[in-house]
Amino acid sequence: MKDKNTPLRVGILFSKTGVTSGIETSQLHGTLLAIDEINTAGGVDGRELQAVYYDPCSSPNTYKSLAEKLISEDGVRIILGCYMSSERKAVLPIVERANGLLFYPTLYEGFEYSRNVIYTGSAPNQNSVQLAEYMMREFGSRVYMVGSDYIYPYESNRIMSDLLLERGGEKVGERYVKLNAGEDEFGDVLIDIKNKRPDFIFSTVVGQATELFYRAYADAGLDPAKMPIASLTTSETEVKHMSQGIAAGHITAAAYFQSIDSDYNRRCVAKAKRRFGDDTVTNMCWEAAYFQTYLLAGALSEVGSDNVQELVPALLGSEFLAPQGPVKIDAENHHTYLTPRIGRIRADGQFDILQEAKHQVKPDPYLVEHSLNDWSARVTAITT
Repeated sequence: MKDKNTPLRVGILFSKTGVTSGIETSQLHGTLLAIDEINTAGGVDGRELQAVYYDPCSSPNTYKSLAEKLISEDGVRIILGCYMSSERKAVLPIVERANGLLFYPTLYEGFEYSRNVIYTGSAPNQNSVQLAEYMMREFGSRVYMVGSDYIYPYESNRIMSDLLLERGGEKVGERYVKLNAGEDEFGDVLIDIKNKRPDFIFSTVVGQATELFYRAYADAGLDPAKMPIASLTTSETEVKHMSQGIAAGHITAAAYFQSIDSDYNRRCVAKAKRRFGDDTVTNMCWEAAYFQTYLLAGALSEVGSDNVQELVPALLGSEFLAPQGPVKIDAENHHTYLTPRIGRIRADGQFDILQEAKHQVKPDPYLVEHSLNDWSARVTAITT
């Protein structure tokens, strides 16, 4: 064990530049806020938790090279980072080869397990199943899918297609745009949507293109009360970059919304605003980045070092009271018990929570079970 005065160094890889910099910057802020709080409270048994940060610029190749730098040059064994699945896939072999540990705070497509990863974002059974059930019940069974051109949208659309088709639904269209798509790329997509008239649109568009897609929808004169965009990736952060009210009425499934009505969540949001500015908004990825840092600190305290072979057993089964409610790392698959919710965007950019689970849902990254046996939803009051 190192000297008690020696900092415990952790690598942080989230982008402050590039196409997904908005949401990744929020993940960086969630991580840094947690580190600040942990250190202010005395650190990890008196040892400072020290961040070694680099900006990967929303580039999987840069993620890969910086992960190698953190491990081989900086001597870091633990990395908190990655938003896009292509970024995680680039970092994963580097971490596995060095027997390091990656904390991944982003919803993703599932169908993955690594003993060197702790997954703290939603698995498909914690957002996709709930969203499919809600949209078909409330709006209808005909869906049009629009996504960004990389791993997550393709796999997420495949999962959503399966969920809808086995429930008697129909996919009437599926289109993909570049990650750095411009405004003109959505024109043809919206024309096709208007012609095919789906009951709802399932969007896996991410990053800066999200604002362009929702604006194109509004410019096309479509009505979210009749044909909303349903998403797993459109959060408070993406909505913040849109013109006021442009996303109002659209739907997102997530484990966390800034509008969660609890004293603890309100305190966390207030601390984020004090630390990073009054215009700061929190979101599902911010929250996962925040609570996973605390889970890490708890395991570091239990083990007394950053030895990954000792850390992983300490992490498995560990729990924390997060802004969304209690979370727990599943001892079998390294994913996280979370509380699924359905939210509808308001004109002010926040979400009305329409449904939420009464308890945590066990992660099922391989989507063995397609039912909602563990989704005991309740309808909450809706502000109009």
